[in-house]
Amino acid sequence: MEFYIELFGYIGSALVVISMLMTSVVKLRVINTIGSVISGTYAIIITSYPLAIMNICLLVINIYNLVKLFRPNKHFDLISGRTDDAFLLYILKRYKEDIKLHFPEFDRKAIDAESAYIVCCNGEPAGLLLGRKTEDGVMDIALDYSVPAYRDCSVAKYLHDKLPAQGIHTLLSSQSNTKGHVPYLEKMGFSEDNGVYIKNLSK
Repeated sequence: MEFYIELFGYIGSALVVISMLMTSVVKLRVINTIGSVISGTYAIIITSYPLAIMNICLLVINIYNLVKLFRPNKHFDLISGRTDDAFLLYILKRYKEDIKLHFPEFDRKAIDAESAYIVCCNGEPAGLLLGRKTEDGVMDIALDYSVPAYRDCSVAKYLHDKLPAQGIHTLLSSQSNTKGHVPYLEKMGFSEDNGVYIKNLSK
């Protein structure tokens, strides 16, 4: 029994450490919360009350921040422009390494895009969408990126609601469909057709 109790404690500690490796703030908070619950329970079992108090504090902090992340009063703004706009170039430079990690095929200098949409949340950059828009309202996506703090799909949902007013009724993902990006596309309602992911925004 002592072996399993020790193992329980190691699992909790491992989850807390693993959470620090997450690039997504949401994943960090969720995994850290689970680790804190396990570590706190372990601390109570072995009567290590200082450790238990620390984990309870972590639990409260994580829950508070998760509520803030998912609160409905986020205020989004949509900024439309071109791919050579200074603000867009700043975001691409600021998150260059993270973009390269999730979209290794993306090359700004060789990008096949002319339209750009930047989403800001409470005045801060939250995500961007780059692509080539046709006259009949179809946009072929070159990059669909959200900064780590906004990877709860809220940016994409906001964009998909606003793009029809920009004259875009269909999204194609033929330039940016890496294997790791496919689950996100499917979650957002894209359907696959001969290697191209398509979403009709009018539905």
